[in-house]
Amino acid sequence: MRNKFWALLICIHCLAATMAAQNPAKRQLVLPLSDGGFVAFRSETSASDNKQAVATQSLASLLYSQALAGENRIIHRVLTDADQRVIFGYDLWVNSDPITRKFRLAVLPADEAFRRTFLRDSASRSNDSFATFPKSIAPQTLDDGDAFSLELLVNQQLGVKIVDVVKVTFDRSTLRDNTPENQPRDFSLDAVSLAIKGYQLLIDGKVVARSKSTIGYSGSLLWFYVPERGRFIFSLVPREGYSFQKIGILEGNKIEFVANGEHYEWLSGTEILPNGGAWNLWVLHDSRYTPLFGPEKPMTQEKKSGILRKIEEAVVFENGSLTVRTPNPPDPSKGGALEIPKRVMVGGADSIEHLIPKSP
Repeated sequence: MRNKFWALLICIHCLAATMAAQNPAKRQLVLPLSDGGFVAFRSETSASDNKQAVATQSLASLLYSQALAGENRIIHRVLTDADQRVIFGYDLWVNSDPITRKFRLAVLPADEAFRRTFLRDSASRSNDSFATFPKSIAPQTLDDGDAFSLELLVNQQLGVKIVDVVKVTFDRSTLRDNTPENQPRDFSLDAVSLAIKGYQLLIDGKVVARSKSTIGYSGSLLWFYVPERGRFIFSLVPREGYSFQKIGILEGNKIEFVANGEHYEWLSGTEILPNGGAWNLWVLHDSRYTPLFGPEKPMTQEKKSGILRKIEEAVVFENGSLTVRTPNPPDPSKGGALEIPKRVMVGGADSIEHLIPKSP
């Protein structure tokens, strides 16, 4: 069941809480437990094939992590995209014992009542799918400071998986996030974070994508991908070894540039740069980029057989590569209007190497 959900998400695009937390999934999220102690969650993406390693970095930037404390020692764990569309969810029951300094944990499928409540309160529709574990996982006892991992979604064909790492402890200081992106570093322009929230993307004045999300994306680099046009990456500075061109302008809540004779405007609901102002922007056109998630919309309440049939019609996996068939673009010579492209993808990154590996 999990593999079917994962294959589906890859092809077509590819949480009664008393406390809640949310952040990008690649960063650790910590919640206190009612009986004492703490539980930490961090999601990781990995690929068995080195060729997919960079793709997993892009995948990580698309995931957002939530953990909501419910009743009876239950924590509702959910991974979403920036628009709060659910990618995977499950429940974790945790009983901590400060005397023995041990933890008893059980992993459960996402509670149906919580599922309905979360989808009703989020951007998703209440009848949308909610990928979860098919059954409970046997309880286990952990010592103070122990951790375990859960494979949430696995795609055998692409060799890509999303794993949740769960750690429990009574000492909050041991949960300090020592991942490279959270280590002290010298100040540089890469430390200046751009952010896009509640955006609209226009091509030649026509809206081709929009999002009402208040989470958005951030990083020293921003990017968006439009099917049949490729990916555009934005930086405040040039990057040695990469073909950035100074063709863009960042002003207030708008990024504007012209590429291949088309006028692009990317409008954010808030200031893109915290201090505002007008700035020249360096743009890299990554025309060969192929997204890990296909650009289709998320699964609806349509019958699975119909969905799977449509996937088979739209997706081809051949010679180790994934191809999504897209309609032919309109012929300008025949006066065809700009066709609204399939799902636009958006992201942020703190390193260009996470998006495009430097040529040897």
